[in-house]
This record gives sequence, structure tokens and C-alpha cells, in this order.
Amino acid sequence: MNEKIFKILAGIFFFLALISFFWPAGRSEKQYNVNVQTMVYAADGLDLACIGALLQKAEDAAALERLLNDPQTGINNLDLNEDGQVDYIKVTEYGSQESRGFSLTVEPAAGETQEVATIAIAKQGSDKVEVEVQGNPQIYGQQHYYHNSFGLSDMLFMAWLFRPHSFYSSPWGHGNYPNSYRPYSPVSQENYQRRTAGQRNLRKVTASNIQNRETSPNAGKNAARGIKKPLRQPTASQRSFQQRNPSSQFKGTAFGRPATRPTLPSVRRSSGFGRSGGRFGGK
Repeated sequence: MNEKIFKILAGIFFFLALISFFWPAGRSEKQYNVNVQTMVYAADGLDLACIGALLQKAEDAAALERLLNDPQTGINNLDLNEDGQVDYIKVTEYGSQESRGFSLTVEPAAGETQEVATIAIAKQGSDKVEVEVQGNPQIYGQQHYYHNSFGLSDMLFMAWLFRPHSFYSSPWGHGNYPNSYRPYSPVSQENYQRRTAGQRNLRKVTASNIQNRETSPNAGKNAARGIKKPLRQPTASQRSFQQRNPSSQFKGTAFGRPATRPTLPSVRRSSGFGRSGGRFGGK
């Protein structure tokens, strides 16, 4: 009798072992999608290395502003206030006889101005110019420069720039745009990087290569309201605003952490224009 019971138990054990051996691996375990999301910062919406490509196409400051805001050029993908529309970039000219500059600003909310970057252009001898773009520290962080040298004859823009003319100051602003402008939606970061890859003709440097950069008339203008997109070095007022009005990337999470959500059943990782004004530089 005991021998019979032993044989039955042994058979059951063998049967269970056989099932366990052939059962698909992981069927008894919970599996999760781990979505590793890459933070998209405000700085990711305007690749400053591409600004030189626009200078090669523009014939004057008004044309530069038009190209900056043209979806066909594909360089401006800023959406600081996350309203689903690319921000309009205004251009303001300033400088002296041998050194010129352009301030690029946006208005993320009515009455709020945020300087995004400055373009410094300085003559080197009689036939060359240095072009240097500096990103605003709040958006890009400290010491964020892009630089290159060009021949004066390489750009129609330079011929215009160093001829006598009144400085250009954009007359447009929040909710007030030229008739030719049509608001458009930003594209994904992957698409943006793909379409700007062939337009990067300025190289990144960690310090300015232009001596005595003149000061932008918009230096120190940082929007206290309106910017939801994450900043590299926000001011206290910007940080306060973002805590009360977090980026859509933070929805459903503690502020400062992008949302990740485990889901069944597999494991994977996804990683026209113009008003003349008066008076170049950076922060």
C-alpha cells in the first residue's frame, strides 16, 4: 500500500516537473514596459548652430526674422508656453560701426519678453567676419556659444549689414503678427533633429571668441510668466511660475520628474516686416 502511494506521488511530482520545464519562460512573472522618457528642454527648440545657415540666406534683418519664423526652414521649434504653437521670434538690431548684434526674443505671454539668444558679428580685417551666437543662460545654461568665421563676400547679409542703415527693430509681438505669418505646430524632437542636421554650420565653444561684445538692449529681459517648458537655469520668478504651472511633461507626477508608467505585457525601452530703431552682444 505504501509502495502504491509512493508511486502515485512520484508520478504527480514528475508530471508537475514536466509542466514546469515546458511552460513558457516568464509566464508566471509580471512583465512591465519601462518607458524611459527624455526630458525636452526649452533649449531643444532652437538649435543655435543653425543660425549661420539663416544668415547665409537672409538679405537683411527683416528677412532674418522672416526665415526664423518660416516652418519651411525648420529651425525654430520653440514652444515656451506649451500652447501647441511655435513661438514667434522677434529680431532687434544693435551695435557699432565694426561690430553688430541681433537680439532674438519671444513673448510667451502678453507683456512678457524673454531673450532667447544674441548674434554677434564682428569684422576681422577687410574680408572676414566672425559670427557668434550666445544662448540665454536661463534657457541654455552658462557659456553656451556657437562660432564660425566667414568671408564678407560669402553672405549677401554682410554686404547689407555694414552699409549705413537704420537699425532694425521688430514691430511685432504677442498676438500681433505680419499678414504673411501663419502659426504652426512644433514637431517631435526626433523630427526636429533630423531636419536641422544638415544646417549646422556653427561650432560649439565654451567661451566667447569675440572681444568687447556689445550689450544687447534686451539683456536681462526674462519672462516671469508664461514659460512652462523646462529651463536650464530658471530665475526665482520663473521657477515659482513653473511650480504653479508645470510642463505637460510633468503631468501626473511630482514636479521635476517626467511621467513613466509601467504597462503589461513586455519589457522594452524607448529612449511687410520692419520698424527702424536705434541701437550688440550677449549676457
